[in-house]
Amino acid sequence: MNYRHAFHAGNFADVFKHVILTRILLYMTRKEAAVRVIETHAGDGVYDLSAAAAEKTSEWRSGIGRLAAGHAPPEVQALLEPYLAMVSPAIAGDPPLYPGSPALACRLLRPQDRMIFCDAHPDVVAALRAQPEFGRDPRVKIIEIDGFTALKAFVPPPERRGLVLIDPPFEQRTEFADLLATLTAATRKWPTGVYMVWFPIKDRSAVDGFLGALAPATTQAGIKRLLRLELQVDLPRPDGPLAANGLLILNPPYPLDMEARAVLPYLARTMGSKGRGAADIAWLVRD
Repeated sequence: MNYRHAFHAGNFADVFKHVILTRILLYMTRKEAAVRVIETHAGDGVYDLSAAAAEKTSEWRSGIGRLAAGHAPPEVQALLEPYLAMVSPAIAGDPPLYPGSPALACRLLRPQDRMIFCDAHPDVVAALRAQPEFGRDPRVKIIEIDGFTALKAFVPPPERRGLVLIDPPFEQRTEFADLLATLTAATRKWPTGVYMVWFPIKDRSAVDGFLGALAPATTQAGIKRLLRLELQVDLPRPDGPLAANGLLILNPPYPLDMEARAVLPYLARTMGSKGRGAADIAWLVRD
């Protein structure tokens, strides 16, 4: 799968990923102790939705565009509001901008917290460093490095509390195997960290093989809680556009299960195509 993110910024997968990221970081920052965020495939950080790439697909219009214009039930709106408060003013601007996960993390984290944003592409790293919001933020390190190499190098962090966000482009056939090996090694070094892993769903057998191997491998490393979240907006096809995706949360905050059960069906209804939106939440490992 080729997933150049500038074409897809603000689409249903971004909304899904960033709503859950926001909920996790809000929970983690309730305690005074410092938090470290490590992002292995950071991307540009902020995306211009009026640029040629975004306009070519206009995926954001059926993603964050629909969500921002929607009217959620009060209990769902309360969970979405911290995310929407950061994103809605940006997409209403001139030009309209979509803040990616680095921007959201910078807005949610506190002075005592630290962030490492990694990417293997020099032009992406240059774009990250050029962002006025966080390019010179003393809490942030931006490093040109392969994401899986970075994960091996940077865990466990000095803070001992933190989140690793792994969002590979899935451009290589070996991506699931590489992800399995790297994540297993990382959890052996740092079994108490929170890990959030994004994956596309195009070939169900490949996804099931990955999940089936990951659960016992991370359990042996000491992971006691592994939550799978999935969201689709249409029926997935191996030869079609991305229509379904998932998140794995290792060591999720305790409220996340119930929050996801409230939020994801609404996201599926709001961003789904012709009633084909669906959400699924399941524990793969639970203490």
